[in-house]
Amino acid sequence: MNKIIALVIALVIVLFAASSMVFVVDQRHMAVLSSRGDAAPALLGPGLHVKLPPPLQTLTLVDNRIQSLDAPDEDRYVTSDKNDLLANPVVKYRVTDPLKLLAETKGDVQSLPDRLALVARGALGDAFGKYTLSDALAKQQTLADEARGAMEKTAASLGVSVVDVQLTRVDFPASMADSVYKRMIADRQQAAADERAKGAAEADKIKADAVDQQQAILADGYRQAQTIKGEGDAKAAEIAAQAYGSDPEFYQFYQSMQAYRNTFKPGDVIVVDPSSEFFRFMRSPTGGPAPDASAAPRKHQ
Repeated sequence: MNKIIALVIALVIVLFAASSMVFVVDQRHMAVLSSRGDAAPALLGPGLHVKLPPPLQTLTLVDNRIQSLDAPDEDRYVTSDKNDLLANPVVKYRVTDPLKLLAETKGDVQSLPDRLALVARGALGDAFGKYTLSDALAKQQTLADEARGAMEKTAASLGVSVVDVQLTRVDFPASMADSVYKRMIADRQQAAADERAKGAAEADKIKADAVDQQQAILADGYRQAQTIKGEGDAKAAEIAAQAYGSDPEFYQFYQSMQAYRNTFKPGDVIVVDPSSEFFRFMRSPTGGPAPDASAAPRKHQ
């Protein structure tokens, strides 16, 4: 019975030792195998591996997927014009050199998120310090990209690559939110007033140009009208001269008829001297003096 118990205990010890010597690394991780002494650690990829039991060799698994560092609380940053802003950064990173990470952290890979958070805070502080308040609010992605670039060198020394930096929230501290909003409203109102002033100036310029064009068109039209009228008057005078030369008596008669038409309107009452020269064609068809009735020849008996 004692032999059976001893055999079982020996078997358990062997199985325990074997389980501590055989391990599997999946696709999501890389393994760093460290040995006692001055031996350099070995980097193992996915698959089945064998190692010596502790403390002869120790195994450290490192996640090689893209990971996110999301600070639960916002950090306070100061802009170049001495305004405070609260921001929540999200840093996406990936371990690219597990051996360097293990060496820099002295085997404490769990401290990596805290170290990256300090690096991100410093990089974002420098980036916010380059921009005014309005620019920082308008160029958040540019600011985040600058912070990512500044983090690259420090992160690379840890064996880490910074994939992306995003600002999920940028806001004002409660103590200064009202004053900042009022100032922003005043700036927008001033910008709107400037735009309206520019629009009014453009409208006045367009109106002035339109008036100038109108005056030029009217002047040109009047000049052309006067030219045409002059040509017409000259033509009429020429025709009148030809008509007068052909039959002076008929021309005088026609002109008198035109004068009567323009002078006498229906319903008008005019008191004139019938012996006036103006009415000579009313007195005689030829325009001469009317025959005297008293001068009519007498009948001879």
